[in-house]
Amino acid sequence: MAEQQLQLSFVRFVKDSYVIVEGKQNTDRFFIIHEGKVELSREVEVVAREGGNILGPGDFFGVVSTMASHSHIETALALTDVILISVLKKQYGQLIQNNAPVAMKIIREFSRRVRYLDEALTRRTLKSSAEVDAFHLFRVGEHYTRQNQYNQAFYAFTKYIKNCPQGENVSAAKENMKKIAPYVKMIKLDNRSDELVRVYPKDYMLFAEGEPGEELYIIQQGSVKISKIVDNKEVLLAVLKTGDIFGEMALLESKPRAASAIAYEDCQVLTVNRANFEHMITTQPQMIARLTTLLSERIWSIYRQLGNTLFTDPVARMYDALLIQLEKKHIELDSRNPFIFDFGPKELINMIGLAQAEQTPALNKFLENKKIGVVSDKIRTLEIFEITKQVEFFRKMQKISAAKNQKTNFHN
Repeated sequence: MAEQQLQLSFVRFVKDSYVIVEGKQNTDRFFIIHEGKVELSREVEVVAREGGNILGPGDFFGVVSTMASHSHIETALALTDVILISVLKKQYGQLIQNNAPVAMKIIREFSRRVRYLDEALTRRTLKSSAEVDAFHLFRVGEHYTRQNQYNQAFYAFTKYIKNCPQGENVSAAKENMKKIAPYVKMIKLDNRSDELVRVYPKDYMLFAEGEPGEELYIIQQGSVKISKIVDNKEVLLAVLKTGDIFGEMALLESKPRAASAIAYEDCQVLTVNRANFEHMITTQPQMIARLTTLLSERIWSIYRQLGNTLFTDPVARMYDALLIQLEKKHIELDSRNPFIFDFGPKELINMIGLAQAEQTPALNKFLENKKIGVVSDKIRTLEIFEITKQVEFFRKMQKISAAKNQKTNFHN
């Protein structure tokens, strides 16, 4: 079959023109700069952009919103007369096949940006560092031992001993393994390390944070929980389902796993390692397009979560965190239908990193809303629009408060 020719269009913008505008929904295409310079900005700068805000030839923008099908997270202004290459979302798969280096540049830059933004978010919400190493595996094992989750603890201690044979806690890890061994359910898996498709039972740990990784996973059946141990607490980051990809950061950047992956239910996953990843770029562009979409969604989500930290009222942050989850699922935000979230109040509090003293008062105030409740340990709203309405109210109050403070500071 002859390779289909990719027809990309060139568009021109004069100096001081807006190419894309933050919050707008016209996200059917992204741009690669051919000539000139473009400046990126946001109405509220949630975090400094790694590498700066000025882009030049070869750089790209608008990919996150286009591939994730969300509104733009930034505004792009032409600093000079510019010539841009316009790439429609539907052309991305063909772009990968015809120009693999461009796709790899996008994916690798996105993976670095996810690391950078995740570190910023972890510092801001959890008052901790997102960076982990193999020595962290011992702390993971200790945590799960205290929680009587012995299979996960045994796994983490085993990986710690393997990856840190000279570590100062090796003796302690071996002693802990002896103590919990009678309570560990030894599960024999039929998976071979060279198999692409693997099956894992519920509660099985696929990998632990701090463990070196060389594979990414695509869920074919079931679901997987992604979590992180911070300040001796397990923080739920996501529950991934069929079609989702995880573990890509270790594959792309050769860094330790930043979080743990545990089978939330019996699951089947497709594995991709470094040996076949480069080959898949040209042979399976749909998978690379899915990975780009995943990274785009993650970047968009982290930007929203960073914006969430700017709310001073903890109840506002709780409502906004729920709104983020609805937006991620592309739920109609003005719907009058009920909705049940995948998590409960405890996980919601962990998501936004509330201090211990704030948790109970904030939760009590949050649950005063008669349209919000808890069913089978899951948060339920009787009306999706109620979440949107509450966030809009708190945003308005935040702006009024900021304006008053600015006026007071001006007079002082």
